[in-house]
Amino acid sequence: MKRTANAHWAGNLKEGKGNLSTQSGILNQTNYSFKTRFTGEETGTNPEELLAAAHAGCFTMAVSAILTEKGLSPKTLDTQATVSMEGLSITAVHLNITGSVSGITAEEFEAITKGAEQNCLISKVLNIPITSEAHFIA
Repeated sequence: MKRTANAHWAGNLKEGKGNLSTQSGILNQTNYSFKTRFTGEETGTNPEELLAAAHAGCFTMAVSAILTEKGLSPKTLDTQATVSMEGLSITAVHLNITGSVSGITAEEFEAITKGAEQNCLISKVLNIPITSEAHFIA
C-alpha cells in the first residue's frame, strides 16, 4: 500500500502561499502558509496540525485494534493529540484519550492505551517523546 499527498508553493516564505491535496481528495488544494502555520492570521492548515490529526487517528485505531483482539468493542474513543514545538523543532506529542468500553476496568483501559502510545504506526516513526493519558467512562 502507498498513500500520496501533494504540496504546491508559490512565493517567499512569509508572504507566499501554498496548497495541499491528498490522494483521497479529503484535502483538495487546502490552503497553507506561513500565516496558517505560525500566526493564525489566515484560515488553513499546517504540517504540525496535520501531524497531530494523523497521530490522533492512528493511536485511536490502535487502541480499537487492541480492544478488538481482546473481544471488546468500544462504544466511543475520542483522542486529542497535542504537538509541541520549540523554535523550529517538534519536541513532543501528547495523546489524550477518552473511552467508553464495556467489559474492562479503567486500569485495563489505561494499560491498553499505553501499549498503543508506543506501537501505533505514527508513534513508531517519530523520534520524539510521546506521552498519553487515558480517561475511562464506565
